[in-house]
Amino acid sequence: MTALWSTLFTVSFASGLNIYATILALGLLGRFHIVQLPGQLDVLTSTPVLAGALLLYAIEFVADKIPYVDNVWDVIHSVIRPIGGAVLAYSAFGNLDRQWQVLAALVGGSVALTSHAAKASTRAAANLSPEPFSNWALSFGEDVMAVALVWLAALFPWIALALVIVLIALAIVIVIKFSRLVRRLRSRTAT
Repeated sequence: MTALWSTLFTVSFASGLNIYATILALGLLGRFHIVQLPGQLDVLTSTPVLAGALLLYAIEFVADKIPYVDNVWDVIHSVIRPIGGAVLAYSAFGNLDRQWQVLAALVGGSVALTSHAAKASTRAAANLSPEPFSNWALSFGEDVMAVALVWLAALFPWIALALVIVLIALAIVIVIKFSRLVRRLRSRTAT
């Protein structure tokens, strides 16, 4: 059960960064029998789900590299990523009692929203820079982190859980700092 909770936190955090890369990584790990996916996540190994995740990942890959387009993409995904994290968490707990499934969905959605908010805040701040390279580097880093977290959760759940706890704390700090920055900018423009 503890490994399942580790997977929940890690996969949910990765979903907030890139839901399509997360689903694709989970599906491929299950498809090639590298890991036995928990609960009802075995649906991710199906060809239609893998193809859909790959297509959507390719679209996100391009959209995420274009300044300001990535911000619009992140606004749209402010709904999609947390819901995706909640659905993955609910499905991972699919073999357990419904109360655990609902709790997993609540936690998974919240963790995905936290990582998404930190990602969106960081990207909005990076778009203030006139050069595109920081945006590209952040985008590549987020994609790599999402896939690496899924891989880590599958093979080393305790290490993944420890890392995600640190990342959640960092994400909260980023969101708080960005909120303060926005408030300061608003107060300066109001005067």
